[in-house]
Amino acid sequence: MASRKPILVIAGVGNGLGKRTIFGRSREFARLGHSVALIARNGSSLKRAAEEIKNTGADAHAFPVSQYDHSEIQSVFHTIKKHWPDQEIRTAVWNAGHSVWKPFLETTEDEIKESVGTNIVAPFAFARESIQSFKDLECVAITRVVKPNDVGARGTLIFTSATAALRGNVMTSAMAAGKHGLRALAQSLNKEFGKQNIHVAHAIIDGVILTDRTKQMKDEAWQLDPDARLDPQSIAKAYAYLAQQDRSAWTFELDLRPAHEKW
Repeated sequence: MASRKPILVIAGVGNGLGKRTIFGRSREFARLGHSVALIARNGSSLKRAAEEIKNTGADAHAFPVSQYDHSEIQSVFHTIKKHWPDQEIRTAVWNAGHSVWKPFLETTEDEIKESVGTNIVAPFAFARESIQSFKDLECVAITRVVKPNDVGARGTLIFTSATAALRGNVMTSAMAAGKHGLRALAQSLNKEFGKQNIHVAHAIIDGVILTDRTKQMKDEAWQLDPDARLDPQSIAKAYAYLAQQDRSAWTFELDLRPAHEKW
C-alpha cells in the first residue's frame, strides 16, 4: 500500500536563529512533499513563522505549547494527528535548546534546571511521541537514488545539538551537561530503535548561522563569505539528507560547521 503524505514535526521555533533555520528546513521538507507542523512556546512568533512558510506554497500549521513537558508534548502530537488525519508523521526534529554562558560559580540553580529540562527531559518526551508515531508505519521507499529498490526508515528523529555535547569549555558547565545528556539519549535511541528500522540522528551545529539577527551584528564581508558562516538552507539540505538515507548506510552523527570554523 502506498504511503500517505508525510508530516514533518519541528519543536523549537523561536526568534532569531531558531526561526530562520527552521524556515529553511521547512521549505526543504515541503519540497519533498511534507506538511510542516511547528511547535514552540512563543505562540505569536510561531504563527508568523507558519504563515511565512505557507506563503511559499507549503502546507504548514502552528501548534503552540505553554511548556515542553510530557503532558503538553503528548497532547500536541495528538492535535497534529487530528489536524492531518489522513497523513503520517515521518520526520521529527527536536530543535529546542537552552544555552547558558556563565562562569560556573555564577550559574544559578534555575539555569541548571532549565538546561536539563530543555536539553534532556523535554527531548525524552518528544522522542517518545515521535517513536510511537513511527513504529507501526511501513518503511518508505527511497526514490531519489540510483538504486530504485533501496528502502529507508519507518521514521527519522533528529536532535539538533552543539559541540558542547562533545566537550565542555569555559562558561559552558550547565549547557554542556545538558547537551551531553541529549547526545547520550540520541545514542541510546539509535541503538534500540535502529533494530526496528527507525532512524535516530544527532546533528551538531557549530558556528554562526546567517540570519536577520546576525546580519545586524556582522559586516557585509562576513555575510558574503561562505567559509565563515553557516547557511540555513544548507543545514536544511543536510537534515533532508538524513531523512532520505537508505538503511544500508545510516548516519548517526552529523557535524555541520563552516569551512573556516575553529574546532
